[in-house]
Amino acid sequence: QVQLVESGGGLVQAGASLRLSCAASGRTFNIHEMGWFRRAPGKEREFVAAISWSGRAMDYVDSVKGRFTISRDNAKNTMYLQMNSLKPEDTALYYCAASTYYGLASQASAYRYWGQGTQVTVSS
Repeated sequence: QVQLVESGGGLVQAGASLRLSCAASGRTFNIHEMGWFRRAPGKEREFVAAISWSGRAMDYVDSVKGRFTISRDNAKNTMYLQMNSLKPEDTALYYCAASTYYGLASQASAYRYWGQGTQVTVSS
């Protein structure tokens, strides 16, 4: 099994930045691609970003391109999401996820392991 723990969420004003972290433990050698998803109040879970095992390939939802940057440090078993120029519509519970498959994926079904989430609230 793999355990994922997110941290770094908080309450910020619009235009501010936050850096989310996702620490993996357990059988981390099973992990390949990783991603971030979010669920806003009253909305469906949404793909935010994904990163390959090497860190060389990334994918983002259009609404965060140019503002969010996904990265990972395999030596630390940690993934990050740097979020700049935050907007009120970024308010959501952010989840990290890990896949045992190769290939970037935006579908939640492609990810086997999930964290509990960290809340990001952006005030206007």
